[in-house]
Amino acid sequence: MVFGTRAIMESINAGKEVDRLFIQKQLHNPLIKELIETAKSFGVPVSYVPIDKLNRITKKNHQGAIAFISAVQYASLDNIISETYQKGAEPFLLLLDRVTDIRNFGAIARSAECAGVQALIIPSRGGGAVNSDAMKTSAGALNYISICRSNNLKETIQYLKSSGVSVIGCTEKTDDHIHDIDLTGPLCIIMGSEENGISAEYLKLCDNKGKIPMKGKVESLNVSVSAGIALFEAVRQRGL
Repeated sequence: MVFGTRAIMESINAGKEVDRLFIQKQLHNPLIKELIETAKSFGVPVSYVPIDKLNRITKKNHQGAIAFISAVQYASLDNIISETYQKGAEPFLLLLDRVTDIRNFGAIARSAECAGVQALIIPSRGGGAVNSDAMKTSAGALNYISICRSNNLKETIQYLKSSGVSVIGCTEKTDDHIHDIDLTGPLCIIMGSEENGISAEYLKLCDNKGKIPMKGKVESLNVSVSAGIALFEAVRQRGL
């Protein structure tokens, strides 16, 4: 965590990956304006929050701004896809829609790395922080798998489809089983949030949807367990 306007600007200009930047609402002094401009120029997501939230995070003089430094260096999705195709391989990607629990995120990253996924795609806002707790839960997998941050998941999904990547939603809102869906070829699997699953607007964009067959009385699985099942079904089909 870094707090104070100048300290945060120095971190951003030094190339530190900022996972989240909280700025006090209705604060308009010159330093805050300069910080906001710096953040936007580097693509850092900014959230405007009440001062009470900042005070809960730290009792020190934060000057209306607190930043959380990411535990990883974010990668370019464009580069991941182009480099994969150039190597004669097929993209194998996982997109997370609002997975907020850090332990779930870390566990998913671990399964994804073990399955041979080239990159995790996460939203700039509304997802879990890529921090030391996530790194620990992933058993270090976040050191070996690329993380791509998206400012607009809808546009990202459309870009994936235009790049020849089949987008598959893992959801209970379908009659088809994931084992019956073709998971070979260039692929991106979408996993939804712990609360509501995949957003309706993203489900509409999916090329296909598959659910995990269950025989028990509980209606759903933990998202990290579901991700592991879906990923390794793809591994089975792809012969990786």
